Amino acid sequence: MRTRMLAVAVDCREAEALAAFWKEALGYPETERWTDGHGVTYVEVKSPGLPSLLFQPVPEEKSGKNRLHLDLAPTELEQREEVARLVSLGAKIIDDPESDHWVVMSDPEGNEFCVLPRH
Repeated sequence: MRTRMLAVAVDCREAEALAAFWKEALGYPETERWTDGHGVTYVEVKSPGLPSLLFQPVPEEKSGKNRLHLDLAPTELEQREEVARLVSLGAKIIDDPESDHWVVMSDPEGNEFCVLPRH
């Protein structure tokens, strides 16, 4: 029996704002909100047939390097154009090594991700 990944959960301070960034960054068409039994409201960005990103509010700030990160590959723009688009949405360039084919970036709350060449 196999298990499929439904979502990647992201701890964050501002679930609405971070979900809005990632919804625009990924072009996901749907946003869903739900509240758990403890009164915590989660924001999920969704696209049919793809894993969701689930933004889970937590009180503490991010500290240290992510143990898991997303690798993105643009489908329409070239890599540098996609990096510029993501910066315009609020992302930051963390590292752009000449020896590698990816650009390391962070989202508005400091979560690292990489942008690879167009696929």
